[in-house]
Amino acid sequence: MTPTRLRLNDGHMIPQLGLGIWQVPAETTATTVATALGMGYRLIDGAAIYGNEVGQGEGIRQSGLSRDEVFVTTKVWNDAQGHDSTLRAVEESLKRLGMDRVDLCLIHWPCPARDRYLETWRAFVQLRDEGRIRSIGVSNFQPSHLERLVGETGVIPVLNQIELNPRLQQSELRALHDRMGIVTQSWTPLGQGNSFTAAPVQAVAARTGKSPAQVILRWHVQLGASVIPRSTRKAGLAENLDVFDFALTEGEMAAMATLDEGVRCGPDPMTFG
Repeated sequence: MTPTRLRLNDGHMIPQLGLGIWQVPAETTATTVATALGMGYRLIDGAAIYGNEVGQGEGIRQSGLSRDEVFVTTKVWNDAQGHDSTLRAVEESLKRLGMDRVDLCLIHWPCPARDRYLETWRAFVQLRDEGRIRSIGVSNFQPSHLERLVGETGVIPVLNQIELNPRLQQSELRALHDRMGIVTQSWTPLGQGNSFTAAPVQAVAARTGKSPAQVILRWHVQLGASVIPRSTRKAGLAENLDVFDFALTEGEMAAMATLDEGVRCGPDPMTFG
């Protein structure tokens, strides 16, 4: 089943569920991407630092789908922040992808100690206006970063990709996104499996016959987030995509909310980079 789509604040649409290719080996990325697209995925989330943009682009071409049918994301890494270096970094990503534009480009981390994300954002605006990036967003930005970015540039990101899973639910940040018109996108959405045995997850799995992973991905969907799980196995790709034929009840969503512990799997955005 093809995932539903969410509307971005610039009017473009993004698939609600896609394939994240972090840690997908470069030599198998093309095959993984082509397989996923053949199964119905239409969002491929990559990044320069992942080292597999060549395979990301090649897999899309191998799929036989037209360029307009696939939503392509990449990201600018921390050491490329700054106006001119961002312009170069995006051009290098486009060359590796074999494309003349991407659908979404994100600032990968705010890196507050570097204090260059405003310059990077202004470069993004320029690239958007030139047609090299269709939509511009951020990743791992906290409220202070978002408020400064918008306050000093007047340009609101379409999306903020953040670590989000049952043990790190980030309700305050998601509420800010809602107020600002920013789509929340979840990375490490399964939380490395740490909530698979939790009672609320197991209860939904027992009622629906779905796996714990599917229950958690469906929870993301019902939060209104876009979600980008990773799998390199065909069975895993199919399982992750199969979350649009059931729903958690209000009571089950409330039970899921009790799993929040504020525990990160990844780095702290206030100090990383």
